[in-house]
Amino acid sequence: MGLTITEKILRDHTKHKELHPGMLINARVDIALGNDITAPIAIEEFRKWGGERVFDRDRVILVPDHFTPNKDIQSAAQCKALRDFVREQELSNIFEGGTVGVEHALLPEQGLVLPGDLVIGADSHTCTYGALGAFATGVGSTDLAAVMMTGECWFKVPESMKIVLHGQRRRWVSGKDIILYIIGLIGVDGARYRAMEFTGVGVAGLGMADRFTIANMAIEAGAKNGIFIPDAITETYVTGRAKREWKFYDSDEDAQYCDTLDVDLGEIEPQVAFPHLPSNTRGISEVDDIRIDQVVIGSCTNGRIEDLRIAASILKGRESAPHVRLIIIPATPAVYSAALHEGLLEIFLKAKAVISPPTCGPCLGGHMGILAEGERVVATTNRNFIGRMGHPGSEVYLANPAVAAASAVAGRIAGPEQL
Repeated sequence: MGLTITEKILRDHTKHKELHPGMLINARVDIALGNDITAPIAIEEFRKWGGERVFDRDRVILVPDHFTPNKDIQSAAQCKALRDFVREQELSNIFEGGTVGVEHALLPEQGLVLPGDLVIGADSHTCTYGALGAFATGVGSTDLAAVMMTGECWFKVPESMKIVLHGQRRRWVSGKDIILYIIGLIGVDGARYRAMEFTGVGVAGLGMADRFTIANMAIEAGAKNGIFIPDAITETYVTGRAKREWKFYDSDEDAQYCDTLDVDLGEIEPQVAFPHLPSNTRGISEVDDIRIDQVVIGSCTNGRIEDLRIAASILKGRESAPHVRLIIIPATPAVYSAALHEGLLEIFLKAKAVISPPTCGPCLGGHMGILAEGERVVATTNRNFIGRMGHPGSEVYLANPAVAAASAVAGRIAGPEQL
């Protein structure tokens, strides 16, 4: 019996010659990731368990991105814990100040996660790296501590579901709309502990930014991981930035899948996820007149240069509505620099936007755009749970960068074609 790409990567990181869904395994980890919320707990456990040195100073990466720049004394203490541990362990990859970025945009950009890798991160959106053809999944802080000590982690091999993409996308439809549409179909538990494998002729029309977005939100369907079979587009992305060798995997023709979902991209229009679940989706044509107070464009889901270009194309020559706070957050310093040199930041400033340094910030209700009771936001982030971006009485609507930008101008939820 053949194997899926997920099963092959897991097998090759163990001593097993064969494996199957449901099997419990210990697997070698290529990259272990933590941030300023999850890593301090892992560091504490690492010390409590008698840890002296991490398993590999090149493969443990700590990114203080959630409260960057530090917003208060507590967040400063959390980030200091990372800084101290990085120095103590002499970790190779240091991201601080003007080099820090949103982790799931930063690591691929820096060539630190690669095709064929097995990556764990103490952050649920670690599944982003599946866009590269890696097995990547989120774990808890105690799991991270164990991996930092041993270089291994335990897994239950997930079943795989095949999501076949075909057809031509409509204008303004992005990876964000594709994954929101899929989550709307199957629900937030429709892929529970499954590998979501995205395939089909429609994949060829997706750039890496779209693939990162789709893989990023696999967790919102309950998936263990989301993954794309790497191709020429993947190779172009990693060539010249990879810090080490990589390996392309694919799925065997006779691989077994627990489910198959056929998705015609031509049927998808820009999507909006209404409160309070990513599965509560509607096409933009079904959205009524909903007044908003804020728009956030950024995050590990949609803070890449491609996203900012789309937003700028809508905002050029326009201003955000007087009652709307428009916040733009480039995901990394490199994205910020590219937006500066391409003139995008000037467009945003003329649109009366606030331009933030790279940070997770408002996505998790951290800082740089917290909502008050009764306020509504259109955000290119990945979650819209109750209280996700501030007061429990606020509302978060998820959308792609084009819809977010158009909504900022309109002062209500709107698509670009409505301007």
